Formats: sequence, C-alpha cells, structure tokens
Amino acid sequence: MRPLDGLLVVSIEQAVAAPLCTARLVDAGARVIKIERDVGDFARGYDTAAKGDSSYFLWTNQGKESVVLDFKDPEDHALILSMIAKADVFVQNLAPGALARAGLDSETLRLRNKRLITCDISGYGDSLEMQGMKAYDLLVQGETGLVSVSGGPNELGRIGVSVCDIGAGMTAHAGILEALIKRGVTGEGSGVKLSLFDVAAEWMTVPLIHAEYGAGAPTRQGLQHPSIAPYGAYETLEKAKTIISIQNEREWQRFCEVVLKTPSLGSDPQFSNNTKRVENRGVLDQEINQVLSAMTAAELRNLLTEASIAFGALNTVEDLMAHKALRRRHVPNSMGETVSIPAPPIQFARESEEANAMAVPTLGNSTAAIRKEFSKN
Repeated sequence: MRPLDGLLVVSIEQAVAAPLCTARLVDAGARVIKIERDVGDFARGYDTAAKGDSSYFLWTNQGKESVVLDFKDPEDHALILSMIAKADVFVQNLAPGALARAGLDSETLRLRNKRLITCDISGYGDSLEMQGMKAYDLLVQGETGLVSVSGGPNELGRIGVSVCDIGAGMTAHAGILEALIKRGVTGEGSGVKLSLFDVAAEWMTVPLIHAEYGAGAPTRQGLQHPSIAPYGAYETLEKAKTIISIQNEREWQRFCEVVLKTPSLGSDPQFSNNTKRVENRGVLDQEINQVLSAMTAAELRNLLTEASIAFGALNTVEDLMAHKALRRRHVPNSMGETVSIPAPPIQFARESEEANAMAVPTLGNSTAAIRKEFSKN
C-alpha cells in the first residue's frame, strides 16, 4: 500500500510546476486526472528528446489519465464539477482569473465539496501590479534576483534547470500533504496557494538580509562560495577540477596539515578564521593553487579522504549518466518506447521503484472512460 492510495486528484495543469506536484502525488499512489485543452499541455511540445516525447512532459506526467475538456463548454463544465464533487484534491496553474470567470475558482469548488483541498499555483501571487505578467522560470529567476547572485564575476548566469518551476511544484506538493493531514484531524478541506515568485524570493532570504542589514548582497562568485573559504573548485595537474569545502576550523587545520603539507598556514593570521579567509581569498587561493596544481586529481582526492575533508568532482551530464549514486526508473513514453530517467527522490522501504514506473498518457487517452465514469445519468 502506498500513502495516497484511493485519493482522487483532478488537475487543470500545464508546463512544469503543477505537473511536477501531481506527479509526486501519483508516485504516492493517488489517481490523477489531468485535464488538457484540445491542443494539449504545451509542455508536450517542448522537445522530442525522450524518444519522441518531450523530456519535460515524460518526467512530470507518468501514470496520469489525460482527458480533453473545454471548461467553457456547458457539458464539459458540468463534467468537471461532477469529477470535483468526488475529488480529494484539485490543482490548477492557469493564468490568474481564468477559472474564476468560468465559476471554477477554488473557493467556489470548496463550497461545493467541503472535504476538497484546492491548490492554486500562480506566478506572482495576489499582487495586482504583477497580475498580468507572464511568470516563466527564467523570468522569475530574473525578477527575484536569483540571476544577480548566479554566474561568474563578469557574467550573469541562469541556473541551469527550471529551478523556480521545480521549487514551486515541490512546495505545492508539501502544502497539499499538510492540508491532507489537517483534513484527517478536522474532516474539512483547505485552500492552498503559492506563487513561483514567493518560493524563489524565500530562497533569497540570505542575500536579502545581507543587502538590507549587512555589507551588501553577495556578488557573483562563479564556483566559489561568497561567505565561506576555501569553498570552491580547484584545478589539479591535469586541469581537472575538484570542489573542496571547508566548514569549520578543525577541517581548516587538517586541510593545511594533511593536504597542503603546510601546517603553518593554519595559524597564519591572514587565515585564522573563516571571515579572515574570505577577506583574503585571493592570497589564500594562491597558496592553495600552488600546492594543488602539482598533484593529480586522484592524489588530491586521496588526501582529502584521508583528512576527512568534504569534496566532489565537477562532473558533466555525461558523468552523471554513469554515477554510482544515480538511481534510475524506466518509463514507457506515450509511444511505448522505454526511457531511462532518474528515479524520484522519495523512497519507501521494501517497495519496488520499478513497480511505480507508469506510462506517459497520450493526449485524451482517458476522455471516453472519464465521461462514462463521471457523467450524471
């Protein structure tokens, strides 16, 4: 048995944030009915990398039932209300006001079904000034200042995956689970809402505090940490990069003694604590690079292991493909081709991961069955 077995989720969703949220609910055992327009979720057309399917769509839509409906059509509108009357959770991430104009806003739906949990995912929340703004991932990265603290010293950098969409989907998933726990106590549903902007802005708490109360927001540091040193990527003899992280003074002393073979560096007044090391990072890195550039990556990593210093390789995506820690799931795409992707991060003991690998739905694959099941006689 899985945690959400028996729960019915109805979702009017598109792109990444809401589909990722409901994908996690599918993994936990929920039945998810995905309502699409006749042209389908536009994420179906993002690419064809997953053996003909969109990589985004395959990742976030396994095991769902797709039904093509037009909520402006009276018959389809009635069918949606019939589905939601039996649903436990309703999720939507359409443009602000789109469902309200059709009488399908979350507040109205909860009045019709007292146990219903609704989840509304928006771009910028309730801000009237921002209501008309599109909220795609890169736009939100820019609006929240994420881009301003990402990238190298001389170049702005987008975070390399759709981090605002992903964060919103994960936060929505957590909010729905909290609402389900509350319903188990009170018997009543709840309205959950969040925005991509709020999620990303909350992640910016530390830079914001530094900007408002400290010496200013951290500058872009590339592969270095703005407030910890040494913490960054260092090249060895063959130009391979290893990321090294020193988190406390004990580690700093061991690093100097075991790895750098220069114990006196550990007591140098320029580097006597983390604040000093950050202030004198340029001189510090010269000292470190002088030693490490004469080692191979294997020699360095052996010494770091001996000293119990945290480190990691600067891998490529191709390196990830063969990584020893990578767990995989084999997913049938909408054409029946099998695609191997990373397994979901949540694991339950004694449960087979492959047992949960379900196919990606073709557009409208369940429309006829859903009409038969939920149409009023």
